[in-house]
Amino acid sequence: MQRGLFITFEGSEGCGKSTQIQLLSARLRDAGIPFMVTREPGGTPIGEEIRHLLQFSTAGNAMRPETELLLFTASRAQLVREIIGPALETGTSVVADRFLDSTTVYQGVARNIEPATVKFINDFAVGSVLPDITFVLDLDLEKANERLSSRPHPVHGVDRMEQQPPEFYEAVRAGYLKLAAMEPQRVRLIDASKSVPEIEREIWFHIEEKRKIDPPK
Repeated sequence: MQRGLFITFEGSEGCGKSTQIQLLSARLRDAGIPFMVTREPGGTPIGEEIRHLLQFSTAGNAMRPETELLLFTASRAQLVREIIGPALETGTSVVADRFLDSTTVYQGVARNIEPATVKFINDFAVGSVLPDITFVLDLDLEKANERLSSRPHPVHGVDRMEQQPPEFYEAVRAGYLKLAAMEPQRVRLIDASKSVPEIEREIWFHIEEKRKIDPPK
């Protein structure tokens, strides 16, 4: 049985990941490709509890960067072993809304945690389960803020990660750009200021190329 394709989406808040994941899901469904969608943090009962603590709990207001790092990777470790790994092995492709690259950038770059430490913890959390292709949706801070301000007010309140100062998000963007430059075989940098249909077509093109050149095993 062929292993499923592991596709991840990355980018700063407001870049349009959710929209593109929905559109890609429709494409995969129409193509008859079995798939599932996951999100981080979350995706499992344990992960959803961690998600609440990281994003909405008032207890998270005093969270230290090191604690944040460990909580994100704890959620990921559970998700990999409970959901992602088994799905891939049965031939189901996985589309993930964030994965280890978020930790590399948000905690390793924007939170200034030693990169070697972040890599060690990331590697421990994911084991051998790594993305086949990663889409980084790149958008400048001004446009991202415009999109965020136009969103309906969330039911659970404002996400703690969306309340960081502008310099935090500038560091996040710089971190993703560096990642894309360092790993061009895996990471596809997408200009998220393009129209939604343009981005959708570009993403599908890269996935079709990936399936032709490097089919799942």
